[in-house]
Amino acid sequence: MFPVDNETYRKAVENVGIIDVSTATIRQICSLAAELERLADERMIHLEIGNPGLEAERVGVEAEVKVLEEGIANKYPAIQGIPELKEAGSEFIRAFIDIDVPARCIVPTVGSMQGSFTLQLLLSQRLKEKDTILFLNPGFPANLSQAKVLGINTEEFDIYEYRGEKLEAKLESVLSKGNVTALMYSNPNNPAWTNFTEKELEIIGRLATKYDCIVLEDMAYFGMDFRTDISVPFQAPYASTVARYTDNYILLLSASKIFSYAGQRIALVCMSQKVYDRKYEFFEKFYEMPALGDAYIYGVLYVASSGTAHSAQYALAAMLRAASRGELKFIAHCSEYGRRAKIVKEIFERNNFHIVYDMDGDCPIADGFFFTIGYPGFSGDELQEELLKYGVSSIGLRTTGSDQPGIRACVSVINNEEDFNRLDKFLSRFALDHK
Repeated sequence: MFPVDNETYRKAVENVGIIDVSTATIRQICSLAAELERLADERMIHLEIGNPGLEAERVGVEAEVKVLEEGIANKYPAIQGIPELKEAGSEFIRAFIDIDVPARCIVPTVGSMQGSFTLQLLLSQRLKEKDTILFLNPGFPANLSQAKVLGINTEEFDIYEYRGEKLEAKLESVLSKGNVTALMYSNPNNPAWTNFTEKELEIIGRLATKYDCIVLEDMAYFGMDFRTDISVPFQAPYASTVARYTDNYILLLSASKIFSYAGQRIALVCMSQKVYDRKYEFFEKFYEMPALGDAYIYGVLYVASSGTAHSAQYALAAMLRAASRGELKFIAHCSEYGRRAKIVKEIFERNNFHIVYDMDGDCPIADGFFFTIGYPGFSGDELQEELLKYGVSSIGLRTTGSDQPGIRACVSVINNEEDFNRLDKFLSRFALDHK
């Protein structure tokens, strides 16, 4: 039963071979949680991993099954993506973002993980003097790890103290050095669930143009800032994006969360026409293809996976088309996460915890897939480890590049009254023991 004693906790860490829990990957924390459940003989509350907690959209499943039954599995997919998916992606972007991205500039990848990995590699090569990627933290820990694995130079800063006008001076101080080839962030943010305001996006876009920096905008949680309803296709309001303020952008659109299609590993890299067509001397010599878009598809993606699963491409095309026609209400489906977040936040706050990243400008952050939690007197590393002993599994904010003391909470797999009650029980005991 939880809480477990220190010796049981130490044994669990040792059994799964983790050297330092505070720097462990999300999947390692999942293994540790499973071991703690075994030793305690009680289920934990899982806040550590962002598995979709909703059913996959049927229109995608049906489209994928149909083409599999028709024999598509024995054919290699076109490396640049099937025409149906590229056109559907372009239409979806017009419908919900009101930006024109030509179909030829849209490329499927094996999830946004492959997209970000391969883009970081390519963008670090485009200009000799630009060898650094800037991360606007907090961010998805795996993206930071990708740069580390690739041996790419990085800069990063925590946006906590640099919202609004303060963001411009901070970005100027970094980009003006001239060595940053790309900057990356997620919007809505993983883990903080903050959203950049229009003013902040304008600053990022303007400075990206000024300093020839390409913005990688990860839209993994597209449409999930439920404070603004963008659910009606081809009708304002539209989703916020840096693409309104610069041509130096690449958008990452994933099926994992918005369509609950994580298992099939399918996403889109959406480049502006300017980014796709720009020619570089290095690409011409190294890949024998001067245009960035061609070098990306035929030089990098080809050797990374030889294409994205054929049937998954048809599934995503069907879901994007249905959404653009107003037939698939994916935002209404995902709004369930907002309901869960509201309940879970209230449970934490009732037990003396507080929201760490709590505001976007003058507005409280939305209720959605993630949020961040702190507790008086605890660093993030200490809080993560202590909560594990009390039956609550999470990741510390330090692994996301944050300088703030706290943890990330994901509500995707907490979905019933029993889960909410167990969370309240665990946190009540924690609060009692840590007054």
